[in-house]
Amino acid sequence: MWSQILQGEEEGRWRAALEAVATDAPRVLVATSVGSWQHGLAVESLVAVALTLRGARVEFSLCDAALPACIAIKYGGVPPATLLAGEHPPRCPHCFGPGAAALQETGLRVNRLSDGLSPDDMATADALSETVPYEDIPHFRLDGARVGEHALAGALRYTAKGDLSDEPEAERILRRYFRAAIRTVIGMDRLIADRGIDTVLVNHGIYVPQGLVREAAARRGTRIVTWNPSYKKQTLIFSHDDSYHHTMIREDPGVWEDVVLDEQRSAVLDEYLESRRRGSHDWIWFNKEVTDDNAARLTSLGVDGSRPIVTLLSSVVWDAQLHYESNAFPSMVDWLRYTVAYFATRPNLQLVVRIHPAEVTGTNPSRQKLGDELAQYFPTLPENVVMIPPESDLSTYALLDRSNAVLIYNTKMGIESSARGLPTIVAGEAWIRDKGFSLDAVTPLGYRRLLDRLPFGGRMTSSDLQRARRYAYHFFFRRMIPVELLDVGDKGRFQFGFDSLAPLMPGATPGLDVICRGLLDRRPFVYDGPDRMAERTEGPGFVAA
Repeated sequence: MWSQILQGEEEGRWRAALEAVATDAPRVLVATSVGSWQHGLAVESLVAVALTLRGARVEFSLCDAALPACIAIKYGGVPPATLLAGEHPPRCPHCFGPGAAALQETGLRVNRLSDGLSPDDMATADALSETVPYEDIPHFRLDGARVGEHALAGALRYTAKGDLSDEPEAERILRRYFRAAIRTVIGMDRLIADRGIDTVLVNHGIYVPQGLVREAAARRGTRIVTWNPSYKKQTLIFSHDDSYHHTMIREDPGVWEDVVLDEQRSAVLDEYLESRRRGSHDWIWFNKEVTDDNAARLTSLGVDGSRPIVTLLSSVVWDAQLHYESNAFPSMVDWLRYTVAYFATRPNLQLVVRIHPAEVTGTNPSRQKLGDELAQYFPTLPENVVMIPPESDLSTYALLDRSNAVLIYNTKMGIESSARGLPTIVAGEAWIRDKGFSLDAVTPLGYRRLLDRLPFGGRMTSSDLQRARRYAYHFFFRRMIPVELLDVGDKGRFQFGFDSLAPLMPGATPGLDVICRGLLDRRPFVYDGPDRMAERTEGPGFVAA
């Protein structure tokens, strides 16, 4: 990775940059945590080097087989019998060693999680994980740190289910993640203190261990920045203080509501929204193969075009199961059941339930299928309700083209549906909630009252549509920060699009400047550079990361 870049004259420049860092420079801990996640190694080492070139004192941290469970394992790859058989997951030997070797090529310090854990700490984690009542674990806090919530999120992600009620080894799995969560908080708390860290950068900010890294920093009052790969090619999302799952909901509307959506920007937005049908400008896209659909195709699937079509867009059941106070229902499954039961009383409307393709095409396919959940309550669907399974190649966008309204729980598709002028009803914590252009429910009664207004007489009002489009532009072109130095190579691995330190210097790459200023000066992670699709093809100069 870096050894191919930091050689010859570049090696000398890099050594000089390392030696020039002042002893009182801002200290940034890049908490990569999981050494087997190649995307994280690439992005975070890139940011670490760029920060160093701007005078920061940067270090990494990795788990070194200190945790009995983590985000790096999946039910399919490490089944419960294997996970529960030993102290560490069998993937550990393939995680810390390769990750540490890759990061050490930068010459920056790599800390081990176990360095912050004493034998007494391990005993404390073990005791708590064994004695806290099972039903109390999801709500358990350790000196304010939400270890139980992240432990549950980690266990749900591992089992790829929205709840653990029918999982044979549910308690043992959750207690294992709980123990890992406690160890992470204790170890990272001590590491942050011992190293005098000013700012912690961590990917995702939820699950185990990343969510607990965030909790440890928050408990100590240390600044936190989280990041994620975003939809568009060569773009990243960064947030202050919390996971973007929370910050995008709480974001001050003043950041985007005055965005000038002129003719050029409108054209750029329309081009991108149209590209979403095929994912041609994205590196995160779940409809691997889609068919251009027409009315006859929809009719063959049971969709009655003579009635107003209301489309329900689901999410993956297990994904990002965090606590939100504004959800109208306890879970997405409860929302779906309620909605289908309601539409059974509205035969004048056609409900189309589009199950998210990521149930089967995502990197962690769901083991709890929404279709199965629905069948438990509705062995036969009401005659005006059609379910499109996740395997279907039906284009969700072609369905939206024919819809009167859209119902969502928390899918990001609400940004696109509203930007296309479709009235969108929100029952969960979607990012469009409280932005002034969606129809938001906070109780089942409020949700029902919104449904009672269906069908809507037409598209959104002009002012609401313009507001929705400004937010969509903000999300896709300002919050998604372009970093053209990254691209996807063979087998989906990130690769570097540079072979010297020059593109990482201040002023050389606008998106990287935004990221570094946000980390060092707490500036907003909002990109206001030139309007462009930020695409680059493979070619000479790309270095495999």
